[in-house]
Amino acid sequence: MEIVFVTVIGAGIGGLIRYLVPGRRSYGLALLPGIGAAVTAVVWVILLWLGWTFDGGWIWTVSITAGAVASLLTALLLPRARAASDARRLHELSGGRI
Repeated sequence: MEIVFVTVIGAGIGGLIRYLVPGRRSYGLALLPGIGAAVTAVVWVILLWLGWTFDGGWIWTVSITAGAVASLLTALLLPRARAASDARRLHELSGGRI
């Protein structure tokens, strides 16, 4: 049951990051919450497999931090990559005139 809680918290933090970091017009509404939830859940399961207990504080801290970091990195890197890709594609489609 705790995996549901930690996944919802990861999605919530991803949603919060969407509105705190500029450049949100470069990606969809559900991308950062989805990444936050997925990374948080995957890290939680991996830590459980490694023997960490679900009632310990560190598994919560590490899992939620990993989801937040993944969402933050996506929010920071994706707009720059998208702008560069769009500019390259515009140059290709315009035949080098723009």
